[in-house]
This record gives sequence, structure tokens and C-alpha cells, in this order.
Amino acid sequence: MTEQCYPCDFPGSGSSQARSRQASETWYTDLMAKRILILMSKTGGGHRASAEALRSGFEKLYPSAFQIDIIDLLMDYMPWPLKEAPKSYDFLATKAPWLWRLLYEASDDALSALDSTAGRALARDVERAFVEYHPDMIISVHPLAQHLSIRALRRLHLNIPFVTVVTDLVTMHPAWFHTGVNACFVPTEEAAQAARHRNLDDRQIRLLGLPLRPVFADLPERNAALRERLGMDQELPAVLVYGGGERAGRVINIVEAINRQLSTHLKPAGQIVVVCGRDGKLQPQLAARRWSAPLRSLGFVPNIHEWMAASDCIVTKAGPGAIAESLCCGLPIVLSAFIPGQEAGNVPYVINHGVGVYSEHAPQIASTVSYWFGTGNKQRQEMSARAFALSNPTATFKIVSEIAALIAER
Repeated sequence: MTEQCYPCDFPGSGSSQARSRQASETWYTDLMAKRILILMSKTGGGHRASAEALRSGFEKLYPSAFQIDIIDLLMDYMPWPLKEAPKSYDFLATKAPWLWRLLYEASDDALSALDSTAGRALARDVERAFVEYHPDMIISVHPLAQHLSIRALRRLHLNIPFVTVVTDLVTMHPAWFHTGVNACFVPTEEAAQAARHRNLDDRQIRLLGLPLRPVFADLPERNAALRERLGMDQELPAVLVYGGGERAGRVINIVEAINRQLSTHLKPAGQIVVVCGRDGKLQPQLAARRWSAPLRSLGFVPNIHEWMAASDCIVTKAGPGAIAESLCCGLPIVLSAFIPGQEAGNVPYVINHGVGVYSEHAPQIASTVSYWFGTGNKQRQEMSARAFALSNPTATFKIVSEIAALIAER
């Protein structure tokens, strides 16, 4: 891949936002009022998070230059039963992962179905979205959007640029890739290889990273002042247990095991921060208990980047967003679970790059954290350095910049 040139410096790259805006102001004057339609679906939180990250990136780099609309293509435009599929995803992924794996693997044959009579009928439903929003650019962040959307554009005889932003790290469903896209943005070399295997050429493939919220490009320094502001112990190393997507019982077992390991001496060897997300039952259960090590239990936090920046390692499910965010913060990762199918390749990705380990067993997870906070401190620091090196905090701005350039070319 050739090195890309971008119209302005990115936030977090060392130059001021004011200078960046001034440098790019004349470049995108002709882009005013352009409409961008982002296609996603609520099968897990990652697709919406990526869509929102892209919208924030456009607003940061090109304020007021674009109108960004985000729609759930499945729930809002597909007929029953497809429109109900996102509602069942969370249940299948967390409560019946074996069934989700079977469905995921069976859906490899879905591409032929999209070329069938049923696929043509579904494309007509997608046409409604394009007629309603009349976009100047379409971005897909969901694997089920490409084939139906491009068919719909051809049926409508519309020459609208269409790009895919792949939001899985390593394990790629074939539906992510369509040779008719103007560009396909991928986060890893493994994803780029999968795109080539699906006959996309190197002019279409853009290896720029996973889109994350712009705040991860300008993180606060991990220091005593940050921890004091967050109400954490300023001296003890901190493990962040990221409970989003995990069953409450498993999270509690992990936290209990870590608490025991960190409390084997007279003074605790570390502190624990648990982010429970939108699980309304987990946080009060944790808050009601007495813990030997300092522990903070939080619900949904809008400043998760600050909590990650203030921590020294993380325990999380193998979601691509959580992994990419952890890398930006230099956090050694303990992967505690993964969703079969799209997250399977994330485990060897973390292990092979030397930025983390994998274990489903609470005692082993706790032993790893305790080791990193004690005699394994050097290993933790080495993993942290590798995590920073592997991270791509400005990926969102690079992707947004290239998409804006595609619009400007038209």
C-alpha cells in the first residue's frame, strides 16, 4: 500500500486543532451540505460505536461540512423476520454461543441467497432508504449491508460512492466484501488478506485501522492527578474489569478471584475498577459487598477513555473495539471470553502480538493480574509498550479524511 496524504493534521498528532482547521478549510469548502448515510445494525454494540466514531470524526475534522445520518438497515427497513434478528443477537451471543457459532458458519452461504429472488426483493426495501435520504456518500459498517445496497443502487441507476468500513479485527465474514465498493477500509493485515481473497484489489483496500471515538487520539496521561480526579488510589496499580457483554455471574466470579489474589498480604497489591456498562443488576451487587482491595463499581460511563488511561491492565471480552481501545491506552489485556465466529481470531491476534493473554478461568485471570502487579511488573511494562506500538489512535481521522477526498473527487 502506498503512503496516503491527508488534508490536515489529526488531533493528537502534536499540532493544534486551530491550525488543522485552517489548513483544511479551503480543501473542503465545496463539500458543504453533502449528505452521508451510514448503514449499521444493532447486532452488538460495535457497529453503532463505529458509526458514531465516524460521525464524530467528520464533525471534528470538517465541522458543519456534512450532514451525517445513521440508520439501522435491518431493523428499520428489512421485513420480518430479518428486522427481528438484531434483537436475538445479544441472547445468542451470550446465552447460547454454540448456536450462534452454527448460525455464523452456516451464513457463509448467505451471499448466494442475496443473489436470489429473495435477495432482489430485499434490495427493494433498501431502495426506500436511499430514496428517503438521497445521500451523496454511503458508508457501511455492517457485513449484511454491502450486497443488498449495491444491488439497490444499480436498480435505481444511482452512481453514489459506496464504501465499507470493516469493524471486525481478524475473523472476516465473506459478506463484508463486495467488489463493487469504491473503497474498503480494513483494520488489520489479516482483514486486508481476507479482502484480497474475496477479489478486491489493492486500489480498493485501505489498511488504516479500526474507527474509535476521537477521544482515544488525545488521551490524558496516566498519573496521580488523573487518578485523584477519578477517586482512585493514587499509588496502587489498577486493573479495569470491563463487564460489558459478559454475564453478571462471570464478572462477579472474576472480581472475587482478583480481590482474593490482591489481598494476600497485609497491604493490598492493587485496586479494582469494574465498569458494568448498562447491566443494571451487576453494579449494585458489587457495591453491596465488602472488598479487601480498593474497588470501584461503575455503570455506564461516558469517559471510559479516562478510566482506561488511569488503569494498568484490563480484563475484557475479545470485542474488537475493547481491544483497539486498550491498545491505544497501552493496557496489557486479559481476554476472558469471545463470541464464536467474528471474535475467534481476536484471541490469537492479542496473544501473537504479545499484548495479552487468554483465560476463561477466574483463578487464572486473577493470578495473571497479581503477577503483573508483582514480580511480573517487567512483563506488564513490555506488553504495555507493545500495545502502544500496535495501536492506531488516529485511524478514525485517516478513514474520514479519505472518505471526504472521495466525495471531493466527484
